[in-house]
Parts: sequence; C-alpha cells; structure tokens
Amino acid sequence: MPDYVAHLERIVPTALAGSVAGTGGATVLAAGFPAPLGAMAEVRRHARPPLTAEVVGFRDDLTVLYPLSESSGVRRGDAVRLVRTARLLCVGPELLGRVIDAEGRAIDGRPRPLLDDRVALDRPPPEPCSRPRIDRPLCTGVRSIDAMLTCGKGQRMGIFSGSGLGKSVLLGMMARYTAADVIVIALIGERGREVNEFIERDLGPEGMAKSVVVVAASDEPAVVRAQAAATAASVAEYFRDRGKDVLLLMDSLTRYALARREIGLAAGEPPATRGFPPSVFARLPKLVERAGRTARGSITAFYAVLVEADDPNEPISDAVRGLLDGHVWLSRELASRGHWPAVDVLESVSRLMPQIADEEHRRAADAIRGLMAAYRDHKDLISLGAYRRGANRAVDAAIDLRDEIDCFLRQPVERPATAAEAREGLMKLYQRYLSVYPDP
Repeated sequence: MPDYVAHLERIVPTALAGSVAGTGGATVLAAGFPAPLGAMAEVRRHARPPLTAEVVGFRDDLTVLYPLSESSGVRRGDAVRLVRTARLLCVGPELLGRVIDAEGRAIDGRPRPLLDDRVALDRPPPEPCSRPRIDRPLCTGVRSIDAMLTCGKGQRMGIFSGSGLGKSVLLGMMARYTAADVIVIALIGERGREVNEFIERDLGPEGMAKSVVVVAASDEPAVVRAQAAATAASVAEYFRDRGKDVLLLMDSLTRYALARREIGLAAGEPPATRGFPPSVFARLPKLVERAGRTARGSITAFYAVLVEADDPNEPISDAVRGLLDGHVWLSRELASRGHWPAVDVLESVSRLMPQIADEEHRRAADAIRGLMAAYRDHKDLISLGAYRRGANRAVDAAIDLRDEIDCFLRQPVERPATAAEAREGLMKLYQRYLSVYPDP
C-alpha cells in the first residue's frame, strides 16, 4: 500500500494551466505554465485531438514543450494543461511475445494485454555497493563471442560497426540462441519496413516467444525515440527484479543519442562536440548503468553503436566505449569477403572475460588471438611472397592454422552454438597448435 500512495503523490496533477505563446522549431512554447522538467502536458487544439507533449526546458518566462506527435493545428492562445508530473509504465508477464511502443501500448494488432504492475519510467540505477560481482558466463549462441569474448551475466557490451555490417542479424542470433530467460529488444529509430523484417527474419518465432520488443520508428518525434530506450530498460528491470536473467538488446544507442541531441538543441542547449550538447553525454551513463546484476537477477545488455564513417573515435563511440564492459567490433573488411558474423576479434575486448572464463579457456583464447595478430602484422609480406618460412615461429603457425581459425569464427545465421561447443572448438584449435608447435 505505501508504494501505491507514493506513486499517487507523484502522478496526481495539480490544477496547472497555461496557454500557447508560440513555437520554436519542433517545440511549443507555453506561457504561465511552470510545470517541472519531464512532466506531461496536453495542448487543446481547435477541431483536433489534444496534443500530448513533454516539458523539456525553459526559455525566459516560457516553458518549452516537445510534442509526442505531429504538432499541426496548434495556434497561439491554445490552452495547455498539466496531465501528470511523473511517468509510470504498465508491465507484467503478459508482455512476453508482444510488440509495444514507447508508451507501453501493444502495436502488434493483438488484444491489449491486462497488466497489473506499474514501474517508474526513469528509475535510478542500482547503488554501486549493492551490485554483486559478475562471475557467471552467459551463452549468447554466437561462437566467436562465447569463445573469444566471453560475456558474464550482468555485463554491458557494445556492438560497434558502420552501416550494413550485420548488427541487426547478430542481435537476432543472440535473441534466438541465448541462454537468458527473457529478452527485451529496443528498436530505436529503425526504418518502419525493417521492424517486421527483424521480428520475422532475425528474431523468429522461437526468439519472439520469450521476448518483448519496444519500437520507436525513425519518423517518430525525438522525445518518443528517447523514451523507447527508457521503456526497454524499465521492462528489463521488471523481469530482473523477479529473479530472471534478462538479455537487453538495443539497436541502436547512437539513435538514442541523436534523439537526445534534438531534444537538447530544441530546449536551447549550446552545441558542443560535433553538435552534441552536454546533456547527451550526461544521459548516456544514466541509461547504461541501469543494466547489470543485482541480488535478485541480472540484465546483460548489448548496445548497438552505429559508427559514423567507420571512425571509432567519433564522439558517441568514444564516450560509450568508456562506459561499457567491453565491445564487439564488426569489420567492413571481413564483411566484404563474406565472413559472417563479421566480428573482428583483434579489435574487440571483453573486460570481464578474465573473471568468468577458466584458466585453460583464457590460455587457448590468448594463443589463438596471438596467431591472428601475428598473421595481421605480416599480412603484406605473406601476400607478396616475401616472407621466408622459419623466420618467425608464430607466423608459421598462423599461416598453417589460418583457414581453421577462419572456419571456426564463421557461423551460419541458422545454426546456433552452445557455450560448450564454442569452448570445445576453441580447445581443438589450441591442441592443434600445440601438436605442431609445442611450447618451448
């Protein structure tokens, strides 16, 4: 009962009203309306349905509202009233297998689910000292990740790549083949055509059965796209708090940052790094810190990051790498020669692998990674025929085992790989290496 009373105290609005004083770009400016940041308001349009908007800032004596839909029909003097000061989301086990929008409404054409529980949309992350250590691996079903970049339950990873390199396909493989109890997928800023393609082609019926898909298409307002990320995090937290191991897949964190940039600039923030206002870089850690392990359950998160012009040092990529527990880099060179998934092992890292993989596994992964690095460093000499066999023991082994390593890291989309199979394949490669080039 006290929880419900606290919620009521937060969401019951006061009799606060104002009027439209003007517009600025995509925003509506309200006079005499001192509502708090994050509050929801309603603009009464003539001969049109009311327009819902979020308070995103203040400009002199005016309150800046960012509409959640098309703002056509708004006139100077239209009445503005406060709807609620805090936002709650309806949740429940009935969300599994459903597609919802940023407000939590079902958009898959099926009957509306009956949801009895409520959670805050902008929930603070767990306290640092309350987080248990991450010490158990999570099988993603992707052999190259489970063998070479082992992830733990509660870890946060980024999937970095340029456009067209298979981020969505890789996320779909994880959703279908993961060992997690629940999958929450956020499709933020996706082309409308690709939503059904991802659900039917990449996710499939087996993945959809234990998934909740949150969709905010690219044509929706920035505030809706940003809210979709918070909605996905809240749904994942709901299942985590009920003892589940949750896999949160967000495609993409870059589009969330772009939506936040639109909101920040509309609210009057000055542009800073490549046009991104400071609030974007303040919001990113608040979002990713919501994932992780607690005493009840875990949220293992994979955030897709669209790298602008394949530049790993562009602002969002650089900021996100410092916030996460590792990253998976997808290579355009590998993709161009049909190597799928195009995971560049040498440019990727899992910061928690030393804690969750046994010593034998780590030794084998380091040895194979060393062979791959040796081949890459001498690739030009090998291609030109200038390398003389016997000059470098590691390069000799890399040449002999290159095809086997390449075959091991490839994986058809329709063929899952368990953690045991990934480890066994890695150990076979390692034993093959030791049989030909034993340790001195």
